[in-house]
Amino acid sequence: MEYAELNNGVKMPMLGYGVYQTPPEETERCVLEAVDVGYRSIDTAQAYGNEEGVGNALAKSGLPREEFFLTTKVWISNAGYERAKASIEESLQKLRTSYLDLLLIHQPFGDYYGTYRAMEEAYKEGKVRAIGVSNFYPDRLIDLYHFAEIKPAVNQIETHVFQQQETARKYLKDRGVQIESWGPFAEGKNNFFQNPVLVETGKRYRKTAAQTALRFLIQGGVVAIPKSTHRERMEENFQIFDFALTEEEMQKIRALDTGESLFFSHYDPKTVEWFMTFA
Repeated sequence: MEYAELNNGVKMPMLGYGVYQTPPEETERCVLEAVDVGYRSIDTAQAYGNEEGVGNALAKSGLPREEFFLTTKVWISNAGYERAKASIEESLQKLRTSYLDLLLIHQPFGDYYGTYRAMEEAYKEGKVRAIGVSNFYPDRLIDLYHFAEIKPAVNQIETHVFQQQETARKYLKDRGVQIESWGPFAEGKNNFFQNPVLVETGKRYRKTAAQTALRFLIQGGVVAIPKSTHRERMEENFQIFDFALTEEEMQKIRALDTGESLFFSHYDPKTVEWFMTFA
């Protein structure tokens, strides 16, 4: 496994296992299989409704807690100091752990300043090893960063070959914030798995388009958390540390970048209105 060193010295695996849209009733099985494959970084969120399944799986794995890097996120409905503080305790209980390795604000809506204060407090109390944000565009990241006592260590944002976040990455790098990808396969959009550049590049190493795309991200310093409910895919996604792309190959994949989201924009009023239905 390769690791990223966060701005407070905590080491985070470059590859993890995500459980977004994994049904609660399947989460325990999926996480146990992922752990058996070799994953030690598990990413969940309050909004996913499957924290209990993750907690049960890690408890049943028989492995010591310190072997895992566990991430969850505070949802919009829990924004604000008091609600966030209570939700952190609830997440710890559901995850059956006394501490989190990484805690993120899931979306930049509601009283996320109050949320962040609760997270800073949890950090100081040893309940969280690192704190950060998710889906924060550069403008809101800079704003929060300026006022935060404990600087965010991670920003988890949509990042894949078609949206490589070049502008955001510049601002993150300048502030020592680690970029983490959600949607590393763009959920299959743009005919992702049949993309000629990814397919042809992968053939040279006997790798799939998916493996090539993950290698591209990790080799470029992006933490990735692919999700799958199928063990064979979990194994495939994990087998990306036995090859390296050349600079020429990296450049060809960089050329796939459109600089635009394939999902939503927080600058779109209709999108913001939709998110407000969860507040």
